[in-house]
Amino acid sequence: MNKYQIQGGKPLHGTITISGAKNAAVAIIPAALLVDGVCRIENIPQISDVTLILQILQELGADVRTVNRTTVDIDCSHIRNRQVPYELARKIRASYYLVGALLGRFGWAEVPLPGGCDLGGRPIDQHIKGFVAMGADVDVRNGLICAKVPGGRLSGGQIYLDMVSVGATMNIMLAGVLADGMTIIENAAKEPHIVDLANFLNSMGANIMGAGTDVIKIRGVKRLKGGTYSIIPDQIEAGTYMAAVAAAGGDVLIQNVIPKHLDCITAKLVEMGVDVEELDDAVRVRRFGPISRTNVKTMPYPGFPTDMQPQIAAVLCLATGTSVLTEGVWDSRYRYVDEFRRMGAHIQVDGKVAVIEGVPQLTGAPVNACDLRAGAAMVIAGLAAQGITEVGDIHHIERGYEDLVGKLSGVGANIKMITVPDEDAKSQVG
Repeated sequence: MNKYQIQGGKPLHGTITISGAKNAAVAIIPAALLVDGVCRIENIPQISDVTLILQILQELGADVRTVNRTTVDIDCSHIRNRQVPYELARKIRASYYLVGALLGRFGWAEVPLPGGCDLGGRPIDQHIKGFVAMGADVDVRNGLICAKVPGGRLSGGQIYLDMVSVGATMNIMLAGVLADGMTIIENAAKEPHIVDLANFLNSMGANIMGAGTDVIKIRGVKRLKGGTYSIIPDQIEAGTYMAAVAAAGGDVLIQNVIPKHLDCITAKLVEMGVDVEELDDAVRVRRFGPISRTNVKTMPYPGFPTDMQPQIAAVLCLATGTSVLTEGVWDSRYRYVDEFRRMGAHIQVDGKVAVIEGVPQLTGAPVNACDLRAGAAMVIAGLAAQGITEVGDIHHIERGYEDLVGKLSGVGANIKMITVPDEDAKSQVG
């Protein structure tokens, strides 16, 4: 069993380069199913979720060729198999994008219900509502999403999402690009990776308008052609390293970012006494003095991202005074709180609200990553803590962070991966 071992208490200094966005990559790669020809996708992050989604495409019959470490060529022209392998799909949340892509191309899809992090109820009812409005029959049975269009080709439809859903917005976009007529999504999500997916599809010949606003219009086209596209930098990876500097202290240049995407994160860190300087494609983050308390509520973009909630909690554990953290998106995002308490944090949770009373310092302890972002938060807490922290279940972290150990070591963190026998692991973290 692999773990991260962190000797904390060292400020961070240097430069970190951000990888391509996980949440864009896991939708853009399935979108290649809609393209008639070769698409070259650049700035792909080296993370396990991406490896899985590429494997799924290969299992379906796609020709996937690695050009270099961050670039792949995908040719889905000759795909005939439309049954997504169960064992691969259940490991990844984003496998549901295969439904929209396969429905859009073939008018038929059979995809296992998705896996990924357990953050409470993450229903796909809004996705299904969209597919049904476009003429599909959808049935969820025996752990499978089975969708079929009686005529073989989806028709444009008008869909009002009952709640702002990133996944449903992107899935309906995928389904709509080859549909007959116009599809309109109202109350659409506005996240940067939605705009990135629209830009990818448009660069291949789609006709999508309004991505990044709450009304997206998709005029169906007959076919998409091949091309080259580069994925945007990862907003959440950048925010995670910004939070790490805020917690551990120091001076770090975080490059290959779109500063505008980080505005909501930057604003909170500045409020807490962290110095953030925006450059063209980088942010410089400095923290030498104390951290001040603040209140944070997660909301859909452009609000504070739910995917940054555990990381900002790690910083608030060290702030002077009492902070209130409110989760506005998911039900079960506080499962990491007991792990923080092992390190000496003072946190009380009531439903979707966490009250965090700052402590002068955290102490190293054996902790577990209970999901992707909580795992990143454990690393941040470990960097700031006195003593040694060992983080278990790091496979969660590797789903979304490329070369975390290398990037942090490069700015002076004392972090390494260690292998411990499974029995040891059980006795340490039970």
